[in-house]
Amino acid sequence: MVLVTFAVVILRYVFSFGWVWLQESYVWMHGVVFMVGAGYTLLHNGHVRVDILYRPAGPRYKAMVDLAGAFLLLMPMVVLVFWVGFEYVASSWSMLEESREAGGLPGLFLLKSIIPVFCVLTALQGLSLAARSALVLRGDPEFLAEADKPPEGL
Repeated sequence: MVLVTFAVVILRYVFSFGWVWLQESYVWMHGVVFMVGAGYTLLHNGHVRVDILYRPAGPRYKAMVDLAGAFLLLMPMVVLVFWVGFEYVASSWSMLEESREAGGLPGLFLLKSIIPVFCVLTALQGLSLAARSALVLRGDPEFLAEADKPPEGL
């Protein structure tokens, strides 16, 4: 993605030349990375959160927040996006939608198909987070010990 972006910039600003399909390709790659990577980011606690109260809290409080967040915020959002997105993706597939730009990439329907993939992967990770939180609240020693560890990458 970085190399394609670099090539677009060099071609456009150094050689005054460019292709619409090449410019679209890095935007599409960017979208796929974010949509498919959302569940993985949730696994590694990498999403942005306001953690004034969360960070210094104990594992039981964090588990309660994570459990409530998974069922009250994450799952309804994922279900709503899937519900609304399904018709959107189906419509795109029915006409084998392509880019609206002249010289753009064909197969926009494939890119839109990432929406339900995002929903499924994020929902599965949300359920995993909720299950782990429930085990922490239940007092499972393995998960309590794991909850006391600092997040990866810090």
